[in-house]
Amino acid sequence: MENQTFSGDILILEGLKVTSQTFLSSFILLLIIYIFIMVSNIGLVVLIFMNRNLHQPMYLLLCNMSINDVFGATIIVPHVLKDLLMTNSERYINYIDCAVQAFCVHLHASASHTVLMIMAFDRYLAICNPLRYGTIMTNGMVVTLSVAAWGTAFVLVAILIGLSVRLSRCRSVILNLFCDNASLFKLSCESVLINNIYGLGYTVVLLGSSMGSVTLTYLRIAAVCVLSKNKAVNSKALQTCATHLAVYIILLVSGFVIVILHRFPQLSYNRKVAAVMGHVVLPALNALIYGLQIKEVRQRILALFRSNKVALMERK
Repeated sequence: MENQTFSGDILILEGLKVTSQTFLSSFILLLIIYIFIMVSNIGLVVLIFMNRNLHQPMYLLLCNMSINDVFGATIIVPHVLKDLLMTNSERYINYIDCAVQAFCVHLHASASHTVLMIMAFDRYLAICNPLRYGTIMTNGMVVTLSVAAWGTAFVLVAILIGLSVRLSRCRSVILNLFCDNASLFKLSCESVLINNIYGLGYTVVLLGSSMGSVTLTYLRIAAVCVLSKNKAVNSKALQTCATHLAVYIILLVSGFVIVILHRFPQLSYNRKVAAVMGHVVLPALNALIYGLQIKEVRQRILALFRSNKVALMERK
């Protein structure tokens, strides 16, 4: 798509190329997944806050992830659904709205890592230092860790987007389904050396601290489990840790795929699909993986199925 001249700060977004045969199925599938993300994650948060038995650090920290998943999906999915209904010439976005969306997209991605880091720390204390766990992981500590996770992500992303917003613009086409930092600084014809340096540093700090802390945490947990002779405790520890590790690996692989595809312009369609999948598949999987792990959630789901089954039998 060639650059075009627009009045004011109006930009045009590239859309997801779908045929007339696949448009309806793509729209319905994306809408169903989005509804599932909203219902499951919001339901999980409500269940945790309403059930006093779940007022434990692990579940309260899990609320951070569910809120972040709702936030991330809402940034992207309604926007993509709306664009699927429009022609290419109608996909306009104001520059300020684009910058806000880019900020939110990166805040969601960064918070995903920082939240998983504090959840790993929580599991480390629970398994490796169980006697002091109750005195360390107080409600105040949970709030402090949550604020630290979101605050760190906010500051890092604010600087990242701020460096791109300062640039002048000579282009008006966003080569993506939605706005992100790379899309913003690609609008400029100025030198983006500072952006690339900070972007690299931002990635190294975020992913380096994330991967390093999670790796060290789980190596320590694995060592404790190997040395411990309590099979019941080890089994429970491995179950919760395997869940957390699975979510983290999926997040990491998804992020790397999107970053790598950014380096290959000829694979722009694959990058767009991967970006959308990263904002819908991960939140849906998180709700399933963590939700089904909670006994109360499984009981509620089973009770719902049983009541529906009884209702159907009564009608017959």
